[in-house]
Amino acid sequence: MNRDILRRGRLKGLKPPEVDAYTSSLEADRWLFKSDIMVDKAHVIMLTEQGVIKPEEGLAILKTLEEIERLNYEELVKGPFEDIHVAIESKVIEMLGESVGGKMHTARSRNDEVATCLRLTVRSQIVEILKELLNLLRVLHVRSLEELNTIMPGYTHTQHAQPVTLAHHLTAHFDALTRDFERLLDAYKRVNRSPLGACALATTGFPINRFRTAELLGFDGLVENSMDAVASRDFILETLSSIAILAMNLSRIAEELVLWSSSEFKFVELPDEYSSTSSIMPQKKNPDTMELTRAKAGRIYGNLMGALTMLKALPLTYNRDMQEVTPRLWDSIETVKYMLKIVSGALEKAVFNREVMRKSALEGFSTATELADLLVRKRGLAFRTAHMIVGALVLEALKRGLKPDEIDGKLLDEVSMKVYGKPLELTDEEVKNALDPEKFVDVRRVVGGPSPSIAKKALEYRENKLKILENEVKRLEDREVEVEKTLKNAIEVVEKMAMDRS
Repeated sequence: MNRDILRRGRLKGLKPPEVDAYTSSLEADRWLFKSDIMVDKAHVIMLTEQGVIKPEEGLAILKTLEEIERLNYEELVKGPFEDIHVAIESKVIEMLGESVGGKMHTARSRNDEVATCLRLTVRSQIVEILKELLNLLRVLHVRSLEELNTIMPGYTHTQHAQPVTLAHHLTAHFDALTRDFERLLDAYKRVNRSPLGACALATTGFPINRFRTAELLGFDGLVENSMDAVASRDFILETLSSIAILAMNLSRIAEELVLWSSSEFKFVELPDEYSSTSSIMPQKKNPDTMELTRAKAGRIYGNLMGALTMLKALPLTYNRDMQEVTPRLWDSIETVKYMLKIVSGALEKAVFNREVMRKSALEGFSTATELADLLVRKRGLAFRTAHMIVGALVLEALKRGLKPDEIDGKLLDEVSMKVYGKPLELTDEEVKNALDPEKFVDVRRVVGGPSPSIAKKALEYRENKLKILENEVKRLEDREVEVEKTLKNAIEVVEKMAMDRS
């Protein structure tokens, strides 16, 4: 038998090796092997239940698929196959003969088969990403609890802005990553729709049951319109987009760890196992893993842009251009899972230099806003006026080489007389308290603020949020297990049907 089962009718002759290599997707199709077997099983079960093929034929194909499932991938795909789908069908025909094995593809096209395999694989990979992301969220939560009272500068434009706590800072990353989690969960809902039964683009004249195959494979419903079912790859774009946003948030954490581990900051000591050294400079400890995390975010953006460009302006329905999209998808999935592992590991073992952070918060006049607020509260000034006075005070202090804790009421009055025409008559204690980072943070007791008392409550809420997210991941993991059980039970029913006929 000619092993290229697709070229025996309309096309004559074998393809030259370069065409085989050019059109093959076998390397990328490794990701689809398990999903393809599942789709084949569900389709054959449905064909048998609908009476399209005989129970004994259906059972023979199903048992053969179980054998193929145990094969080594390289062994299976030897031959002139364009993709894993043809490789599996060819193997079924080789093992059973065409009179039985050739019936597996009845009422189906590679178009709906591929689309279904993609959705199954993306579905399971979203769960894997969520598991890694959940682990990072746990790490951030634990580290935040440890740093509730660690004062540090908050930044805008990478300049000292206002004091916060390290817990507050880490919780900001926790919240951004939680939105990434929710985005992926939301994408899962649109991924988890079955295109199977759409066939090439116009369904089939056979009495198939699309709802049954959707049920067997654990889908939440159908991609109903048959043309949309085989033409749409927006579920890939949505997944790539969600991954890209997640990668962006990871790159921000990585960038901060690069900066904070520098000799200029000294805010954090990264673990040795997540660092490297120089081939010539023996003193170097380089944050290479975090630098690569920044770069890999760009790689993931490139995959998204590449996919968008490839799918741009494609007419309905299926076009081979789509084959070039999936390697970008797999690369982004694999890359972001590694990024999550690396950032989680680095953060879990990082040592934060609390005293260095606290001393840094004392510098840079990051508490100036509280002094302006005090002038509003104590002297009834308009905030804009208070803003002007304190800005002038900072300028004068810098000219004199004074640190924030060296400013007193006398200097404030001196500056106020120059720019406002009146003394403000605050005590030295009032001025120093206003410029104290710990006190600055403590009075920020608004919801979402950095005060340790508020931050502690916020972390309690996020602990409950973590439990909700954990339950979501478990629910999705259980669904994958349930699909395997459902297929197994349905195969047993087919086996009974075959026995009843014998």
